[in-house]
Amino acid sequence: MSLFAIADTHLSFGTDKPMNVFRGWDNYVERLEKNWRAVIDDDDTVVIAGDISWAMKTEEAKKDFAFLNSLPGRKIIIKGNHDYWWQTKKKLDEFLEENNFDTIEILFNNAYKAGNFAVCGSRGWFFDAENDAGKKVLLREAGRLRMSIKEAKKLSDKPIAFLHYPPVTLSQSCNEIINVLKEEKIERCFYGHLHAQSVYSAFTGKFDGIDFKLISADFIQFCPKLIEKF
Repeated sequence: MSLFAIADTHLSFGTDKPMNVFRGWDNYVERLEKNWRAVIDDDDTVVIAGDISWAMKTEEAKKDFAFLNSLPGRKIIIKGNHDYWWQTKKKLDEFLEENNFDTIEILFNNAYKAGNFAVCGSRGWFFDAENDAGKKVLLREAGRLRMSIKEAKKLSDKPIAFLHYPPVTLSQSCNEIINVLKEEKIERCFYGHLHAQSVYSAFTGKFDGIDFKLISADFIQFCPKLIEKF
């Protein structure tokens, strides 16, 4: 049993949004499936840290969820900036149950146990949220992250945080998110969102005592990254 993670699968089985127009994304679904099946067993857990599907509505995302559900392992998913199909957790849980997507769980203000560890996290937000609307979203995301971490601590003394937006890069840090991670004594945090040239700004290593790593799909060659064995 192991915990893996990947972000930015950008599936589009139900919509016309091909990713192969971007460099490095040729045959990405086939590569993702091949790599996934090579490393993931049914008793493993995989966190998918946002930008899961290009669908605009849950009905349009059904084929994408069917694809994920068909892959080995348990999947825990969080919201990304392109997941416009996202609804309340209650509605998403109902959607999963109605369609028998029984290997997928929603991470939204909650947490899940994975071996001796606990999975927690949130979408996060931009560094430069300067207007009132942006600041409101950022503070809400920081609150969601704190809530999720507190739920994780009820399950394990080893919480691992996952975000979609990077909380830190080589040149910037999102203080509202970083402060939550520090105050809650999170030691490891994984994030996605960065692609192409932007990966060169990604921060990997320790910042304020927290170990950060980028897990966007193209950056890790469309192969889920091993986080922990248990």
